Amino acid sequence: MRQWPPPTCPAAPARLSVVLMTSPASSLPTSSSRIAAGGIALAAIGAIAASGKAVIVKLAYRHGVDATTLLALRMLMAFPLFALLAVWSARRAPALSWGDRGRVVWLGFTGYYLSSLLDFQGLQYISVTLERLILYLNPTLVLLISLVLLKKRPGRWQVAALVLSYLGVLLAFGHDLQLEGGRIVLGSALVFASALSYALYLFGSGQVVARIGAIRLTAYASCVACVLCVLHFAVLHPMSALGQAPTPVYWLSLINATVCTVLPVMAIMLAVKRIGSSLAAQVGMLGPVSTIVMSLWLLDEPMGPWQILGTALVLLGVLLVSRVRA
Repeated sequence: MRQWPPPTCPAAPARLSVVLMTSPASSLPTSSSRIAAGGIALAAIGAIAASGKAVIVKLAYRHGVDATTLLALRMLMAFPLFALLAVWSARRAPALSWGDRGRVVWLGFTGYYLSSLLDFQGLQYISVTLERLILYLNPTLVLLISLVLLKKRPGRWQVAALVLSYLGVLLAFGHDLQLEGGRIVLGSALVFASALSYALYLFGSGQVVARIGAIRLTAYASCVACVLCVLHFAVLHPMSALGQAPTPVYWLSLINATVCTVLPVMAIMLAVKRIGSSLAAQVGMLGPVSTIVMSLWLLDEPMGPWQILGTALVLLGVLLVSRVRA
C-alpha cells in the first residue's frame, strides 16, 4: 500500500532526511565510489534546492500577490518541463488502464495540488523554519496512517521517533506563537493539513508506482496538479491577472518552478538510482538545515534556541523513523 522513501515530487525532496554515513562502500547499490559520491551530491542538491521553495514564496509575498497567483505561476512555468518528462517516461511504456488514470488524477490532486495549495496558504502566516519542520513530519504521518489503517502495533523505537518529532515541532511552534500570536495557529494548521495530504498520497501511491514507475507517476501527477492549479486561479481571478503581477514575481516564480521544483525531482531521482533510496533520504536531512540558513540570510527571520532545539529533535525523530522502516 505504501512506499518509503517516496517517489520524488515538487515538494517531496525537501521532506527527506541527513547524517554522516559510516557504512562501507560495499553496502551501496553501486560499484564505484565516484558514482556513489555523485549520487550523494545529487541528493544534497535536490534537498537544498527544494528547501528554497518556501523562501522564494515569502519573498514573492512582499510584492503583494496572493497564494493562488503564486501557485498558478509556479505550476504554469513548470508544466512544459513536466510534460516533456511525461512524454519521455512513456515512450516505451504501455498505455495506462482507466483505473490507473483515475488513480493518477487522485494522487495528483492530493499529493501535488492540494498539498501545495495548503502549504502556500500557510506560508502567509508562519515562518519558513516552522513550515519546513511541519512538512518534515511526513515520514511520521505515513507511519501513523499505516498504524491506524493497517492496525499495527507501534514498536518502542517508533513511539520514541514520534514523540521526538512532535515535541520538536511543538517547541518551534511555541517560540513563534509568542512572537506572532494567533496567526501562527492558522498557518500551522494549514501547513499540517498540507503535510497530511501529502502523507496520504505517499501511503496510497505504492501499488501505482509498482505498475507505472516513479518517474512516470511523478510526471503525470505533476501535470494534473499544474492544470488544477491554473483552473483554481481561473475560478477566483480573470486569467489576464496572471500578466499583471509585478516583474520580480515572475522571476521568483521562474526560479521556484525550475530550481525549486523540477530540478529537485530530477536530482533526487538520479541520486536514488546511484545510491539507493535509504541513503538519499538521509542526505535529504540537509533540507531543513539549509532552510534555516536561507531564512536567516534572505528573510531575516528570528531564530531562537527553542527553534534550534526543535529542529534537532525533528531531525532525530525522522532519522529514527527512517532507520526503523529500513
